[in-house]
Amino acid sequence: MAAQRKTSRYLVPVAVAGIAAATIGLVPALAASGDPDLPEITAQQLIEKIAASDTQTLSGTFKVSTDLGLPAFDGLLSGIAGGSGEGGGSADPSAQLTKLVSGTHTLRIAADGPERQKLTLLDGKEQYSLVHNGDEVWAYDSRSNEVFHEKGVDEGGPAPEKELPTGPKELADEVLEAAGDTTSITVGGTAKVAGRDAYRLVIEPKQQGSTVDSVTIAVDAATGTPLKFTLDSVSGGKPVVDAGFTKVDFGKPAASEFDFTVPKGAKVTEGGELDRAGGAGKAPEDVEEELEKHFGDLGLGGLGDAGGSGPEVIGEGWTTIARFDTGAAAPKAEEAPKEFQGFLDALGDKVSGKFGSGTVFKTKIVNALMTDDGTVYVGAVTPQKLIDTANAAK
Repeated sequence: MAAQRKTSRYLVPVAVAGIAAATIGLVPALAASGDPDLPEITAQQLIEKIAASDTQTLSGTFKVSTDLGLPAFDGLLSGIAGGSGEGGGSADPSAQLTKLVSGTHTLRIAADGPERQKLTLLDGKEQYSLVHNGDEVWAYDSRSNEVFHEKGVDEGGPAPEKELPTGPKELADEVLEAAGDTTSITVGGTAKVAGRDAYRLVIEPKQQGSTVDSVTIAVDAATGTPLKFTLDSVSGGKPVVDAGFTKVDFGKPAASEFDFTVPKGAKVTEGGELDRAGGAGKAPEDVEEELEKHFGDLGLGGLGDAGGSGPEVIGEGWTTIARFDTGAAAPKAEEAPKEFQGFLDALGDKVSGKFGSGTVFKTKIVNALMTDDGTVYVGAVTPQKLIDTANAAK
C-alpha cells in the first residue's frame, strides 16, 4: 500500500491536465469561407438574436479540432476519465467522448427537440453512436462491438439534452452569460458557414493575464443559431478549439433516425451495472474517490470539500484563480514511476518566488501551479499570473 500511495501522488498533475481538457467540452467545427453582405447589427442585437433563437430540429455534419498544447497522453487521460475496457472498451459516453479533447474528429448530428438526439463520431472505419430517444439512451462502439443502455434517464437523472449538446449554442450561452465589465463584445464582420450567411460575434477579455485571446461565434443570420465556435489562446498558433458545422439542415429529421437496434453479437451493458461495478460513467465528484480506491490516498483533501468550504476563489472575470491545499507535499519528477516521468517533464516547468518553489503544469488555456508544499493555484490564466498570485498570498 505504501508503494501504491507513493505512485498515486504523480496522478495529481495528470488529473489537473484532465480537468483542463474537460473544460473544452463537446462542440462542432470548421466551416466554409466567404464574407456575405448583411445588414449592420450591433453586438447587443446579435446577442438578443442568439437568445431568441429556438432551433428545435436540425441535422448535419461537423468537425471539431482541439489543440490544448499538451504532450501525447498515450491513453493516460482516457484511463483517468473513466477509461475503456479491453479491445475498445465500454460504449459508455463518459469514456468514449473523452476522445474529443484532442485532435480532429468528424461527427454527424440529428436533433428533434429535447426528447430525441443522435450523435455519431466517425474515426476512420470505426464509429461511435449515441442516441437519446424519450427516456432511453443507447450507445454503440463498433470497435469493441459493445452497447451501453440506460433507461429512465428523465427520472431524476441529468437531462439528456445536457449530455448531448446539439451544437455550439450551449457553449455560446455560457460565454455570453459570463460576460460583464471584464469583457469586450463586438461584431467582427460576417462569414459563410456551412453554406449559410452568418455574423461573427467576437468576445475578448479586457483583463491582462488571461490565456484567452478571443472567442468568436458565427451566428446564423436567419435563425440566430450559433454555427461555429473558435477559441484562440494568447500563446498563438492553432485555435484551442475550432468547431463548426460543415453541413446543416434545420428541417425535422425522420423519426427512424432515432431508432436503435442492438447489433448481432454485441455485448450490452446497462447503466446501472456500471454504477454497481464502479466502472465508467462516474460523475466528476466521484473521480477522487475512484482514484483513491485504485491507487491509494492522493492527498487531495483540499480539492473537494475542504471541510465543506471548497477551494478559495481569487480574482474575478477572465483571471479568476482557484486555490486549494492538497494536504500533501508535491511529487518530485525524478522519483515518479517511469511511465509518468516523461509526461511530467513535458507538461511542467519548475518555478520559484516568494511562495517558495513549485511546478507550473501548462496547457494553452488552463494552467496550474503546484507548490512544493502542496498548494495548487489553477485557472485560465498565464503562468506568471499564477506565480504573482502565489507570491501575493505570502
